[in-house]
Amino acid sequence: MMTLVVLAATRLVMAQAQPAAPLAPAADRASARHFLWQVTAPSGNQAYLLGSVHVLSKAFYPLSPVLDDAFAASKVLVEEVDLDETRNPATMMALAGMAMLPAGQSIEQMVSKTTYEALRTRAERQGVPMALLQRMKPWMAAVTLTAAQLNAAGFDGSLGIDQHFFDRAKAAGMPRRALETAAYQFERLDGLPAPLQEVALEALLADADTQASSITEIATAWRAGDVATIERLLTEGFEKAPQLAERLLHERNRNWIPHVERCLTENARCFIVVGAAHLVGPGSVVELLRARGHRVEQK
Repeated sequence: MMTLVVLAATRLVMAQAQPAAPLAPAADRASARHFLWQVTAPSGNQAYLLGSVHVLSKAFYPLSPVLDDAFAASKVLVEEVDLDETRNPATMMALAGMAMLPAGQSIEQMVSKTTYEALRTRAERQGVPMALLQRMKPWMAAVTLTAAQLNAAGFDGSLGIDQHFFDRAKAAGMPRRALETAAYQFERLDGLPAPLQEVALEALLADADTQASSITEIATAWRAGDVATIERLLTEGFEKAPQLAERLLHERNRNWIPHVERCLTENARCFIVVGAAHLVGPGSVVELLRARGHRVEQK
């Protein structure tokens, strides 16, 4: 659960761009399955649906030719958010303001003494100034610490799958659509009740030393098209926090179905990229589309 909370926001705070480096010969990268689905409407119109890992390292590039071929066959890129919006200084200043506590408040007042001491210990260990975290809401403190740790381990939002295809589409002049705004995504986290925010921060602090290895495990399963492992790693714990699952996954999945069906109705040949967690488990985009009569096949 904590991994999904972190991945939902890290691409918005990890901004250091790095060029991709070769992974391995193409033969070694071949996989029987990919985290890619072809959606076929009853009319025969089709679209591609790709699950994204929002932060990756250079080791996961180049991508499988199967993904490149699907992208080359598409005419419109659809992603969760317009990533140019996250590069707008005014937008990011406004979003940063959402993540900060009101004047006169500090995170020390928002969490238990035990959680605060664990936060200070972790910040010192990672070289993150405690003064930077003091004014942050608990969820943003969790994201900031994890982003710093992932960056140190070589993971970067600029190497995420959504960023990769966004940059390619933009360079090619390919039309682009967004399912949400960056402000809406931040609000999903910012609107969490204070107790849930502290639970998320506590989970991070308890599991901080394994975050980088967890992301590596997620990315490895993603590359293998391993749906069961992705579901386990990204959605475990949600049965204990149904409100979090609704805000971060299910509500958004339902909101996106009309956008996918617009692609199919228009025969726009869309290449749709959303977080991998949205394509697995009960209430996923894949499940919702099948329930509406579309054929959805993993490639």
